[in-house]
This record gives sequence, C-alpha cells and structure tokens, in this order.
Amino acid sequence: MPAHPDAPPVPVVRTWSWGLAPALLVCLAAPAFFVVRVPWLGWVLLAAGLAMALVTERTDAAARPSSPVTPAVGEVRARTRLETAAAVGIRPPSLLRDLTLIAAGLLIVSAIPLKAELDDLAILRFAIALGGAVAVPYAISRWVYRDRAIRFPWRGGGRWTRFQWTWLIAVLLLGWLILPFYFITSGVYLNWPVVDTPELIARLFVGVGAVGIWDELFFICTCFALLRRHFPFWQANILQSVVFVSFLWELGYQAWGPLLTIPFALLQGFIFMKTRSLAYVVTVHLLFDAVVFLVLVHAHNPGMLDWLFFV
Repeated sequence: MPAHPDAPPVPVVRTWSWGLAPALLVCLAAPAFFVVRVPWLGWVLLAAGLAMALVTERTDAAARPSSPVTPAVGEVRARTRLETAAAVGIRPPSLLRDLTLIAAGLLIVSAIPLKAELDDLAILRFAIALGGAVAVPYAISRWVYRDRAIRFPWRGGGRWTRFQWTWLIAVLLLGWLILPFYFITSGVYLNWPVVDTPELIARLFVGVGAVGIWDELFFICTCFALLRRHFPFWQANILQSVVFVSFLWELGYQAWGPLLTIPFALLQGFIFMKTRSLAYVVTVHLLFDAVVFLVLVHAHNPGMLDWLFFV
C-alpha cells in the first residue's frame, strides 16, 4: 500500500552512523537529570549532543558524492517517499531537529522534582510539566519544523491478535507475581506517599494512570519514534530505554527496580514497532500500573488487600 502523502517520510537508515554519538549524548542527559540529579551535567550533555549533531549533518552533506551512484532498491523506495513528502510540504528527517525535540522535552520535565506527591500543587506541577514535554515538541515539529515527525497512532495496524490479548493477561499475572515482592521487600513503596483515605487512594489511582499514559506519549511516540527515523530498531530502542528508565528511577522505581523497568521499556518499544498502536501499548502499561496501584495501597494499608497478594 502506498504511503499517504502526509505521512512522515522514511529515511534511508544505516546500520552504523556517526549520528549515534550525538543521540547517545542527548539520551545520557536523562540519567544526569533524573538519576544522579546534576542539572548542569544534563545541560552540558544536551549542548554537546546538539552541537555534534550539527557537525555530523554538515559533514554528511559535504561528503555526499557529486557523481551519480546507483542506489539499492530499498534506498530508491525510501528516497521516492522523501520526494513525495517534500512535494506536499513535509521536510525530510533531520537528526539535529529531532534531537532538539527530545532535548526540549527533557528540559521541561527536568524543571520539576519528580517525587511522587498527591497534593493539589504537585498535581498541577506534574500536569503542566509532563503535558508540556509532549505538547511542545509536537507543536515545534508540526508548525515550526513542518516535518510532522511526531504522531500518536491510536489504532495502529487494526484488530488485536490472539497473541496480543494473551500478552495482556500475562502482564497482569507477571505484575501480580513480581511487583508485590519488589515494592515491599525493597521498601521502595515508601517513595510514594501514604494513601490511607478514600480521597488519597483515588488521587493515587488517577496519578498512576495519568503518568503511565504520558510515559507512552513521550518515551515511545516521541523519543523512540524520533530516534527510529535515524537508527535501526535495536539502537533506537536502547536509546529510548535509557531515557524511560531514568525517569522511572527518580519517580520511585529504585533499588533493583531497573531489573524490571529496563525490560519493560524495551518491550514497550518492541510492541509499538510491531503493532504501531498507541492504544495497545497504553493498555499494556495501564494494566501493569493497575497492579502497581493495588500494591501501593496494600503496602501502605496492611490487612486491606492481604487476600490478593502473597507478600
């Protein structure tokens, strides 16, 4: 099926390229902001990554052969899509532009503390910062860069398969088996506020779900999708997982949490690549977060949900 002319153009992706270095620097700003919490280090990494991306793009442009070279079939098809997109006003991919979008989102999120809190001011702070981290890169891509690099494909590739439905059940079972042991034995549940009233429990439920949806909008539909325009799947997926896991660390998934969050981030990138469905990756995340919510309530209220969990 031919691509819709409004679809983001697909570049010719090389297995290895110098562009991987600036992308890595930009993504490493995430652990600087959210793990070691040294803001100036994050700023330096972002600046270095963007400067290197600029140099890389100029070097690549200067190195392009002036004499005709017979391209491979895949390159011909990709370039045809680029030409079609250009004809309707969509700019071809640029590593520098795409990394500035990721950097903008990281800077916005890093402007607030990510400690989980449930008071009105904290909720407003999270809503503005996390919402801005998605909205600002999207707006820049859509109306400033005019490349439509960020999309939110809700339905993706059609109906869910039997395997996809089975995986949803598996997510619930795995969460039920693993998460209580992780949160309670490691003590990381203390990184979340005590929820011992109906109002606080309701706020926790909404907060956990809202952040889970945001995770997919920013880390998958923004960071991963932008990186995928320039790098093979496995490279883009590892890079987005660095950002994903760093955010979750400051949010509270500490101790041996990365042993859970790294596979989860990589799986979400893989699932999105296969399904092209934001609805599906959000559903997976919300089911996992539903178990997180129940475990937090259980940990802060001994006896309330003892019948549901073994720990």
